[in-house]
Amino acid sequence: MQLSRSPARQMAALAVALLVTSISTGQAAQAALPHPVVPTIAGYTGIDPRLALLPIGGPNTITAAIRNAQADAARAVRGKARAAKMNARTSLTAAAPKAYAEKEPAGTFGQNDAAATAERLTGFGTARGLNPKAVVTGDLAAGDVPVLPQADEDNGAIPLAVDTGLTGTRAAVQYPGVIGDGPHSSAGDGHGDFDFYKVTAAGALPLNIDVTAAGGLNAVVIVWTASGSLYNYFDDDGNDIHQAMQIPAAGDWYVMVSGFGTYPRDPMDPASGFAPGTEGAYTMRLAAGLSGDQDWYSADLRAGDVVGATVAGGSRRLSFYDAAGTELESSSFDSSGSYATNSPLPGGGNATVDLVAPKSGRYYLAVRSGTGAYSIKFEAYRPGTETTPRGTVQTIFLDFDGARVNTSIFQQLGSQRDLSPLSAFLPAWGLTAKDENKIIDATVASVKENMSRDLAARGTNPNFAIRILNSRDNADPFGQPNVSRVIIGGTTIETGIDTIGIAQSIDPGNFGHEETALLMLDYVSKPAPNPNSYNTFVAPGADKPAFIGRSLGNYAAHEAGHFSGSWHTQATNDVANLMDQGGNPTQMVGVGPDGLGGTADDVDVDYTSDVFDAQFGGIEDTLNRTAWAYSRGQN
Repeated sequence: MQLSRSPARQMAALAVALLVTSISTGQAAQAALPHPVVPTIAGYTGIDPRLALLPIGGPNTITAAIRNAQADAARAVRGKARAAKMNARTSLTAAAPKAYAEKEPAGTFGQNDAAATAERLTGFGTARGLNPKAVVTGDLAAGDVPVLPQADEDNGAIPLAVDTGLTGTRAAVQYPGVIGDGPHSSAGDGHGDFDFYKVTAAGALPLNIDVTAAGGLNAVVIVWTASGSLYNYFDDDGNDIHQAMQIPAAGDWYVMVSGFGTYPRDPMDPASGFAPGTEGAYTMRLAAGLSGDQDWYSADLRAGDVVGATVAGGSRRLSFYDAAGTELESSSFDSSGSYATNSPLPGGGNATVDLVAPKSGRYYLAVRSGTGAYSIKFEAYRPGTETTPRGTVQTIFLDFDGARVNTSIFQQLGSQRDLSPLSAFLPAWGLTAKDENKIIDATVASVKENMSRDLAARGTNPNFAIRILNSRDNADPFGQPNVSRVIIGGTTIETGIDTIGIAQSIDPGNFGHEETALLMLDYVSKPAPNPNSYNTFVAPGADKPAFIGRSLGNYAAHEAGHFSGSWHTQATNDVANLMDQGGNPTQMVGVGPDGLGGTADDVDVDYTSDVFDAQFGGIEDTLNRTAWAYSRGQN
């Protein structure tokens, strides 16, 4: 789901899309609700799904999707508020950012549209004598787009869609259209008019969607899969739509334009709407692939530089690349609301990206998706732990004893909650008190292997240092400077948070040194064959405490990986990564090909390079994002 720029509008608009989703996933009972009731943003109590390790079979589809959509809207609000606060904090003390104006003349393209012709930002960087901040201004030219005839009605369903010819090789097309001229409009049978357009992708494909509305049309765009499942929903501020998205895979995809206030109950049936919705004329421009103008800039970075960029104005997508041409992260939304409160990285724009440079060298920032003037805040910092007093080492405390935590750090509305200890869950795993020490030993060993030995051996940070403590062997240091914790215990009922794990932030560079993550144990201790439970995977006769401890260590490293700076990676591909999103526990617990834990083919799951999950594009290096989060203090 894409977020709208107006939270209140987003909630109402996404109710429509989420209802369609629930119908397409078989929740037929929801189909009888023509006007679903959605909590307002003021009453939102949900969580940020990018910070949560979500279970299989959690809340029902419509509830979960509403919660996630509200989190998107809330995050956008937080990002803008955080950007304003950061600007106020630094404006009086920081040196003026380096100003750079694009050299390619406005209204033209072709001069800086690739890495080979990128405009270099000299004088930018974290080394002594350089400016770590820049404001880059430029312009994306509109270019020539074929204007095709208005589609004949009826094109109100997937089988009736207009074939745009867009495949990734044909750059862009433009269609005039009218919502309200079909047989199901207000002048027809009143079910609602929908216009469908087909895009055929040969593989993953960026797609830019621009709808300019006229008359009374308040435009909405829904993107459908060929099977009729809702994939994305857009409803911007105002009546127009200006969005960029990533088609994830090869196949036929369908872009539907309609008026706010209706939706098709069945995208295969043009008469399945329940009301006309708003009506009027529109012009739609679809651009596939990397078509149109794009502007590339290069900068020389030092290993470990923590870099952020956010764009406002005419551009809606930013991408970081390395010198080899690997896309390191791309985004069409403002992700900065998930950053730690103390993070200095910029945000508040149309799109925000961040990068932790794994090695010194030249990196590239590509600006695309849109037309007109834009402005980029481009900033670089050294890791937060590196700037602490000389010799300082960050501590991660594993708390098995139960804890009291104020859950407002994880969701908009929270309260003080008491969480039960690890020992309370031993019977659910068929274990006794005598097994607790063995589980703790295995958990601590797993976290140390994942977050200490591997990062020291394979990361690029020569000043890497971390301290792992636990509640059995050490006094509780949480509350002291430079101590973050992972609480391993509690239930979703005790916290009021329906997920397996959740972290306080995504913190590239680790600037928030005193953060909390939860690893709750009710889902993972349910009776077999629950798909989330460790009981489901442990092999008969295997060392159950050792397997459970290793699995807890992987999950704890996942949550700590978030407040160390990593986003989720894809859980559905063949790459096992500690930062994989929920939904594939067999990969996260490393059971290997036989699907059973505690056998010879078990897999050591680590931080590694993997494809981003959700709305980001590119390859995320979770190994070095985490390794550079833990530097011995140098000041």
